[in-house]
Amino acid sequence: MPTTETFRIPKHRRHVPAARQRLRKVLADWGVTDELADAVTLLANELVTNAVTHCRVSHAQVGVTLTRSGPALVLEVSDPDRDALPRPHDSGPDEEGGRGLALVAALADAWGCRQEPYTKCVWARFALGRTERAHVPAAR
Repeated sequence: MPTTETFRIPKHRRHVPAARQRLRKVLADWGVTDELADAVTLLANELVTNAVTHCRVSHAQVGVTLTRSGPALVLEVSDPDRDALPRPHDSGPDEEGGRGLALVAALADAWGCRQEPYTKCVWARFALGRTERAHVPAAR
């Protein structure tokens, strides 16, 4: 049976660290540590930051769901700007941003987005048993 943690944060950058810390605690409670916890936390930071930065709905909330089901973890981040689907961006060497989805693609086993009736959801899936994973610096 899947285990799920779901919460919402206000659409503001100052709430991104709280989301990251909450997910880090959930992962630790589930016994997920080391590189996998670092990768999930880093990508949660990227996806939540994208949602609070790009959602054009005033006074919105960003939903965060982490599900442990069988051999996989699935991270989902949703916001009510359902028509603004994310697209990977080729950032130039002098650009400060635009690499988040490339990072998601590199560290997750699979990722994607979907439109729901009132929201869009960007998700990333991670295999729990995978031992070969790119090194990710610890998120703080």
